[in-house]
Amino acid sequence: MRRRSLGLLGDPEDDDPMSGVANLFDTAMIFAVALLLALVVSYNVPELLQPESNVTIVKNPGDPNMQIIIKDMDQIQVLDMTEKIAGGQGTRMGTAYQLESGQVVYVPENATNTR
Repeated sequence: MRRRSLGLLGDPEDDDPMSGVANLFDTAMIFAVALLLALVVSYNVPELLQPESNVTIVKNPGDPNMQIIIKDMDQIQVLDMTEKIAGGQGTRMGTAYQLESGQVVYVPENATNTR
């Protein structure tokens, strides 16, 4: 009984078997939040969270289920691509050329030579 009075053994009620599980849960939650934060930063998504930014994302480029996501300030627009070809009436505005480097240059129809 002398050991008990000194507090060497402690109360049996103090040994809670669930306290270790609670610590594991807290650790798992911190890990999950850190993982989500790392994913957001790695995909450069912070621009999507800023209300004054403009972002365009192309998902699955070249595939039949391609989507274009356009965020203009506080409006988000999702465009699903289809197999249909656009048509209609219009006017020719200029010509686009693709250089060897892959860059596309647009030349307006009525451009003046500025040399």
